[in-house]
Amino acid sequence: MLQGEENLHLLTEPRKIIITTHHKPDGDALGSSLGLYYWLKKNGHDVQIVLSSDFPSFLDWMPGRESLIIYPEQPAIAQQLFDDAEIIFCLDYSALSRTNILESVIREAKGQKWMIDHHLDPEDFASLSYWNSNAAATAQLVYTFIDEVCHKADQVDELIATCLYTGIMTDTGSFRFRSTTAEVHRIIANLLDAGAKNWEIHEHIYNSSTENRLRFLGYSLMNCLEVIPEYHTALFALTKEDLQKFNVTTGDTEGLVNYALSIKGIRLAGLFVDRTELIKLSLRSIGDIPCNEIARKHFNGGGHLNAAGGNSSDDLHSVVEKFKAILPEYKNYLT
Repeated sequence: MLQGEENLHLLTEPRKIIITTHHKPDGDALGSSLGLYYWLKKNGHDVQIVLSSDFPSFLDWMPGRESLIIYPEQPAIAQQLFDDAEIIFCLDYSALSRTNILESVIREAKGQKWMIDHHLDPEDFASLSYWNSNAAATAQLVYTFIDEVCHKADQVDELIATCLYTGIMTDTGSFRFRSTTAEVHRIIANLLDAGAKNWEIHEHIYNSSTENRLRFLGYSLMNCLEVIPEYHTALFALTKEDLQKFNVTTGDTEGLVNYALSIKGIRLAGLFVDRTELIKLSLRSIGDIPCNEIARKHFNGGGHLNAAGGNSSDDLHSVVEKFKAILPEYKNYLT
C-alpha cells in the first residue's frame, strides 16, 4: 500500500536524506537500509544512514558498513544531519519507539518521514508510507519501491542486490518461512541476475561464528532449554550471569529461539533474555499460532504471526512463569 504518493516528486532532484532503522538492527534492517542507500546515492542524493545502536558482528562484512553513523558515538554530527535532512526514511519499523534514543530526534526533525515497512499496525507519522504486512521483508519492499514505484529496476547493481538479498534471506530464515512466496523467489532471481553472490552471503551470515558464540550456544542448549510437551512449546531462559559468563555481544543470541522450534513436535518457541534493564523476549511459531497476539497482549510487543518480540520490566523468572500461565489460552492452537 502506497500512501503519500504526491511526495515522490521530491526524489526527482538531489536531496539531503537520512535512512534510519530500528534499534539493534538485524539483517533485514541493515540490508534494506544499505540497499536503499546505494540506490539513492546512484541517483545523486546526499545520503547518510544513522543507527541508534551497534549491530551483530556477522553483518560487519556488508558493503557500506564504514559509512554507518551510530548516534551514541557521534551525537553532534548525527543531530546536524537530522536538522538538515529533507527526507528521513524509516525502514523496518512501524512505530517510532522502535528506534529507541532516536524516537524524539526523528519526531522533532523538520524533514518528511517516509516509511517502508512490513510490520503490523503502523503508527501514523509518515508523509509517505509504502507498507505491506504480507511482504517477507522490508528489503523486498525496498526492491519493489525501486522497481514498481520508481520504475528503476535497471539501476539495481551488485551492491544493491547484495544488500537486499541479505535482508530477504535473513528475514525468511533462508527462504523457509511461509512468507517466502513465488514473488519473493522471482525477486531473488532478479537480485542474483544483478550480481548478488548467494553462496558468499550465506557464508558470511551462517559460517562466521566465534568460538565463544558456539560455546555459548552449546551451554544454552544443555542448561537453558526447557520443553513443555503438553503444549508443544519450548523455551530458553538466559540470565544476566549466563550472558556475562560468555561475554555475549550483540547478535550472539540471534537464531537461538529457532533451535527450540526445531525440536520435533514443537509448535511454539520462546527466548527470554535478562538484559538487566528489561527482559527481552522473542517468539517463533508454526502454523496459525499467533506470536504477534501473545507479544502484544502480554509483553508490550508485537510483530508477525509466526515471529514476534516484546519486553517486560518484571524479573526473568516471573516473565517465564507468566508465559507458561498463558499457554492454556492457546490450547486449541497448541494441542
